[in-house]
Amino acid sequence: MSQICKNYIAVHMRALRSSLRFNKPSTYRKLATMATAHTIRITPENTGLWNIKQDQSSAQKASELLQQDLEKHHVYFNDDGFHNHLTHHLLSLYGTGARPEHLMKAYDVNKTYQRPTMKLHEDVVEELKDWETAKKRVGKGKYYPDFLAFFQREIDKRGWEKVLGEYMFAGDAKSEDMLIRMFAGILHPIIQLMYGVEWKQPAIVAMGLAQAAVHRDDSRKFLLTAEEAAKSQSDPMPTIASLLEEVKANKKLATAAKFEDSRKIHDGVFARAWDEIIEITSRVRVKPEELDERTAEMYHTAVYEGASAAFYPGKEPKFDFFLMHHINICPIFVAINSQDWIPIESKVRLLEWKIRMDIVQYAARGCPPLSLDSIASYAPKNNEPGSTDELLSRMHNLEEDGHAIKLFRAIGLGQTMVGEYEDKVWVVVKGDLWTKAKHLVVDSAEAAGPRWVRSAGFAKAWGVIPDRPDNVNSASQKLEQIRL
Repeated sequence: MSQICKNYIAVHMRALRSSLRFNKPSTYRKLATMATAHTIRITPENTGLWNIKQDQSSAQKASELLQQDLEKHHVYFNDDGFHNHLTHHLLSLYGTGARPEHLMKAYDVNKTYQRPTMKLHEDVVEELKDWETAKKRVGKGKYYPDFLAFFQREIDKRGWEKVLGEYMFAGDAKSEDMLIRMFAGILHPIIQLMYGVEWKQPAIVAMGLAQAAVHRDDSRKFLLTAEEAAKSQSDPMPTIASLLEEVKANKKLATAAKFEDSRKIHDGVFARAWDEIIEITSRVRVKPEELDERTAEMYHTAVYEGASAAFYPGKEPKFDFFLMHHINICPIFVAINSQDWIPIESKVRLLEWKIRMDIVQYAARGCPPLSLDSIASYAPKNNEPGSTDELLSRMHNLEEDGHAIKLFRAIGLGQTMVGEYEDKVWVVVKGDLWTKAKHLVVDSAEAAGPRWVRSAGFAKAWGVIPDRPDNVNSASQKLEQIRL
């Protein structure tokens, strides 16, 4: 293990022992003193939760490219609502030690298909000050520039913490609506927000709020119904993994989504097994005193679920595209928990919603097996395990859209976080299994064929994935036994 990697682990373990607080808010304020709602400024000390030291050239390049993205690009790059990932991509690279040339390459490759920013409507920006009027504009992508300008101005006047508190944690109709939209679009609005909160960048917080505002609120009924049903629960909350196993064991729920469904959550799970998904997700109820441990459990289970789902008999391993997002978002819950100005009730609620959405997504993806053996028996590419530094070098040089480096970063942070709880009954991914999971990210991202499998629990989804050469490792054989 390199000295850099040892230092990384030591720093994180010390930080995690202080109730998951990686960096105090006052430290972040010093790191971001030049940042405003209109100007992104990244410093060498501000590398997010990975907490390494960057250099001035990389910090300057990151700031320059992030500013260009803010000013030049829309949140969607097409009419189908596909998301611009440049902010996530650049900060995930920068936050794991990438050099200026890596940042430049990532930007150049992915700027080519971005949609230019749209015209600002000054009259609309003014109207957004009144929520009753603003409600007529939410859920419509054409108003993204207007919402962005509105939130930028609000943040410039009052600070990003107060604006975020008003629009996410106030408990009124406005914040309720925005919070629901944060969980739309495979969690993309809250993923965008994550990088603003973690790096303490007001402009990126404004981007996250604006992105939420133009998403639909399709999960409103589910989130609020499950939450209300949970109030009548008196039994202790089970482990999250056991709830996933219950989903898989419930035939009606496990088969509710069909591979042919275009929207497997809404047209499948919600439409065909509404009572069943409400019953199981209503048992998610986190006590305030459990917040830190349940956050770690959520993080661990998301990684366990995602890594397990990456295997299918006879096929090259591939992470599921949808489950991957549920891992990539996990660091925001660490960042949110460290914010003393956010009420603990709001932190608990946010975590409960995430766990419920994790359960729904698992059902929607066809309930792939949860198999520790598949992860344990995985042999890294060429049977040559590498250090974190070596794996990061491969990730930094990979030509992609940002999903893979986000996944690698999230799993690396999760390893450190969950290490605090290794004696708990819910921890099954331990020690070398985290290393295997990181290798799995890199190897699968570099492998031929599609980078992701889409809905890993369905056999048909694996039809486009290349076959795995015989005798590469025993994961396929073990998984075949599990599926039988």
